[in-house]
Amino acid sequence: MGNTPVIRRARVGDLPRLVELIHEHVAYEQSAPRPADLAARLGPRLFAEDSRLWVLLAANADGTVAGYAACSAEFAFWDARDHLHMDCLYLAATARGQGLGAALMEGVAQLARELDLEQVQWQTPDWNEGAIRFYDRLGAASNPKLRYALPVERSAATSLS
Repeated sequence: MGNTPVIRRARVGDLPRLVELIHEHVAYEQSAPRPADLAARLGPRLFAEDSRLWVLLAANADGTVAGYAACSAEFAFWDARDHLHMDCLYLAATARGQGLGAALMEGVAQLARELDLEQVQWQTPDWNEGAIRFYDRLGAASNPKLRYALPVERSAATSLS
């Protein structure tokens, strides 16, 4: 294997390690804890035959899975076209600076090409200066927008017509 990063799609057996990395990512971003049943909720969606979700994993030189990029196909209304949305990219602290991030981003770009999508879009917290420098070095362009989340209670509400 040498020092060449290995980028591959996640498999069912990777789910426990992926969930560990997700929890590390959540802690890194000082976000609210995620549900205890994350693996049980994520696995069926990610590994369904008709899934439009993809997770690429990055393994370091010793084969340890040290990072991930999670993506889904989304529709850009103003452009009237689909794009690949990278929801998350995370590398364990000990894996940073080894070329895994660039390899993951190339893997994401390759996935977009395989899906015949012309663009990858993502966001990063405005305080994450390391990520911003990394994305800028890649030649990515940023958009000054804020992301909001509105909790919606589930109920037996009537449907829209």
